[in-house]
Amino acid sequence: MSLDSTIFSSAHLDQARANAIAQQIRPWDVLDPRVLDVLTQVRREIFVPEAHRALTFVDMEIPLPEGQCMLSPKVEARLLQEADLKPSDEVLEIGAGSGHMAALLSHLSQSVITVEKYPSLVQFALSNLSKAGIGNVTVIEGNGLSLDASAAPRLFDVIVVSGGLARAPEGLLNQLKPGGRLLAIVGSAPVMQALLLEKRGSSVLKRGLFETMVPMLEDAPVVSTFQF
Repeated sequence: MSLDSTIFSSAHLDQARANAIAQQIRPWDVLDPRVLDVLTQVRREIFVPEAHRALTFVDMEIPLPEGQCMLSPKVEARLLQEADLKPSDEVLEIGAGSGHMAALLSHLSQSVITVEKYPSLVQFALSNLSKAGIGNVTVIEGNGLSLDASAAPRLFDVIVVSGGLARAPEGLLNQLKPGGRLLAIVGSAPVMQALLLEKRGSSVLKRGLFETMVPMLEDAPVVSTFQF
């Protein structure tokens, strides 16, 4: 048996997945049984570029084409838990990347629209989602942080920004339903903070969730919103 076949065998991947959940994700206070179940169901390795497949469950961002990256397993898991999704929720994600975060979100919600500015990553995400058998995610080509993201035809219960921003993206609040919530990681080195913004009538409740560091999204800050 070759080294590659050993690294990527089903049993090896399942053990690596279990180790990541036990050693990285649970210690980060990700304890919701629904979230842990989704992390087992969604096969992260499908969404990782072949050249980096051996890094699938390493506690790090994984390089993607166009200079982008997948967030680390524990950050994705914590965001998923903090989203506190309901089966009826309609979700918008900014920054599709490989499609993995959208896949996680899709298992706990009714539908997901994910927006990606790079055509090559749109195709990569679509291919990965198809391989994973996920049918309730729509991938849109566009810039989710500016005017050229044009095709989201409704308001959302939850918005997740998959990347760092210099400041809270208040402009995206216009795309939330009443009572909707937005998750984003904001700030700058040496530390950033994940925030939850909840739309309460004409006011917004802002709550800090956890500290981390993630790469910044391009084209931040938010300069506009989708046009309806």
